[in-house]
Amino acid sequence: MLQHKYRYFIIFMMIVINIINYVDRGAISFAQADIIKEFGLDPISWGAILGYFGYGYIFGALFGGTLADKKGPKFVWLLASIAWSVFEIGMAFAGNIGAVLFGGSALLGFAIFRILFGLSEGPTLSTMNKTLANWVSPKEKGFKVALGLLGTPVGALITAPIVVGLLTVSGWRTTFILLGVFGIIWAIIWSKVFKNRPEDHPKVSEIELQEIRSTEHLLDGERGLESENDRPVKWHHFFKNPSLVLNAVGYFAFLYVNFLLLTWTPKYLQDEFHFDLASLGYIGMIPWIGAVCTALIGGRFSDYLRAKTGSLRVARSWFTVVSLFFTAICFMAIPFVSTPTAVLTLMCVGNAFNYLPNSIYWTVILDTAPNQAGTFGGVTHFIANLATIIAPTLTGTLVAKYNYNAMFTAAGIAVVIGMVAMSFVKPGSRSATQENYNTKSLA
Repeated sequence: MLQHKYRYFIIFMMIVINIINYVDRGAISFAQADIIKEFGLDPISWGAILGYFGYGYIFGALFGGTLADKKGPKFVWLLASIAWSVFEIGMAFAGNIGAVLFGGSALLGFAIFRILFGLSEGPTLSTMNKTLANWVSPKEKGFKVALGLLGTPVGALITAPIVVGLLTVSGWRTTFILLGVFGIIWAIIWSKVFKNRPEDHPKVSEIELQEIRSTEHLLDGERGLESENDRPVKWHHFFKNPSLVLNAVGYFAFLYVNFLLLTWTPKYLQDEFHFDLASLGYIGMIPWIGAVCTALIGGRFSDYLRAKTGSLRVARSWFTVVSLFFTAICFMAIPFVSTPTAVLTLMCVGNAFNYLPNSIYWTVILDTAPNQAGTFGGVTHFIANLATIIAPTLTGTLVAKYNYNAMFTAAGIAVVIGMVAMSFVKPGSRSATQENYNTKSLA
């Protein structure tokens, strides 16, 4: 049976690189005390450094998805993983480079490297979506997307013990260098084991290929890869489909919470509850424990709802709305509790609900436009990842002007906006413009 499941190995490798991806981007949050002390940074400057990542990331996501459609996902995987690993290593020297080359401005040095690092990491998820569009069947895509995305909460979960352990024994600069090396090792292995399409891979059997390309049990409006009526379209046609645009807004809400926790939780716990670095090695894991479970359960449950109800809207949109409702409740409740146990419990439960529909935002794209999974995934990621700029930067300002409670209230508001947007999403639906475009293409 295992000889007919090579696609699971491909998904496993994507889980691994997503773990590396998240550990790399989260490392700076645990190194913050040493970096802030060494370069004399205040909360606003630190929030800006965390936010610079997003300026590069949104463009990496946009162009990476389009490049994955044109050049194939293998090319983009290798380019992105090697590039971000190099810039992760460069982070060890960013402040010093800034001080030497830019008039003593360590902040500018960090800004340049964080932007380039974000640009390199940006293509990851849109390229993963293109890979999954090529490698999984429509009936299993909800769970397989969730499986591919499992690396994000797992990466966030284990960032704390890995980074704290490295910081303890080797210092913050060596930590960044070692993390960059791990990404380069993955890229070397990936270059040997992956092909853009299962048809081109000698380890994919005919039986497995038939499973992947099966179009059985498609629902009304749902599309498989290379459907006769699914002609390639320009990237800007994304904005002619309201469901795709609103889905991106929903994804923004998810990423706002995600990036807020990833970047500000360590400093928050140290400032508010005086945890030392060693304690953060295990306490920093708590907000992510539930998310690891729900990230998988959500994809499986969405596929169950799809089969049970025959409705993509129930399985994708309304499932997400309910999940975001409970996410908002948890984060808005944090300002009303005062003990670390209560705060961490609400973070954990809220993030678990936030991750429950994690795969849905990508699955909606596969439901609607599988042949444009890379391009439309990139546009979705561009819009949604404005959160990677807004969340850390706004939080720095809110903390400096008010207090940490304000950042949780802002997160709750962002989630409510996403919840409302997802209530109008109709997966699989196409705009009249899209249908006319395809009709002309076939004529």
